[in-house]
Amino acid sequence: MRVFHTPAEWHTLRPSGTVGFVPTMGALHAGHLALVKTALAQCEHAVASIYVNPTQFNNPDDFAKYPSTFDDDCQMLKASDCQFVFAPTFETLYPDGYRYRVTETETSTLLEGAHRPGHFEGMLTVVLKLFNVIQADAAFFGEKDFQQLLLVKEMAQALHHPTKVIACPTVREPDGLAMSSRNRRLTPPQRALAAQWAKILADLTLTCDEATQRLTALGFTVDYVAEYWNRRLGAVHTPPLDDGPVVRLIDNVAL
Repeated sequence: MRVFHTPAEWHTLRPSGTVGFVPTMGALHAGHLALVKTALAQCEHAVASIYVNPTQFNNPDDFAKYPSTFDDDCQMLKASDCQFVFAPTFETLYPDGYRYRVTETETSTLLEGAHRPGHFEGMLTVVLKLFNVIQADAAFFGEKDFQQLLLVKEMAQALHHPTKVIACPTVREPDGLAMSSRNRRLTPPQRALAAQWAKILADLTLTCDEATQRLTALGFTVDYVAEYWNRRLGAVHTPPLDDGPVVRLIDNVAL
């Protein structure tokens, strides 16, 4: 497995044949590795990026606490037969200092966009930069971040980008909780409660208001439970059980 840090390095390393791209912010788990597996099933080569993108964090404290496990991430990717890892710096990706940005004016104003101002602008900007560097045949995104997936698909279509955006099913723990890098921050009581969050969101016999009421009764702070794009989507903050941190969790299920 080769690790590279600049677009120029990739230009010398890029193999012939099809390339599948898996963008990540590190702190990898089985959900990321499933994306790599799918990329290798559909393309001859897989490249993953590991970059915690500061421009998509509306909360500086959240950015500071995001897990950093680069060496472990590389070992996991190597064991999954990923051939290349792109690990850029801010200066590499933002030679303009983030003066040039990708802005979307409709989908990005809802749900996550309403609760995390600037998040989608930062996300779309870095994804387009990564797409332009890697020039992959296909890029693979999990459905857990469904609004993100939708925006990336729309951006690629709107800007006529040649990279095809492939949606991959959410990978879940045995108790139903969607795998997320943020899960490792949960205390054991919070982790047990998080399984109830996933169960309530997936119970489509409940209305969105009823699901919100049940989650609130369990101690969650609910940002939203809403239905768009033939999905039920939700975001909650865990209560600080066992003096644990308040962790924001998102998920969605198909209607």
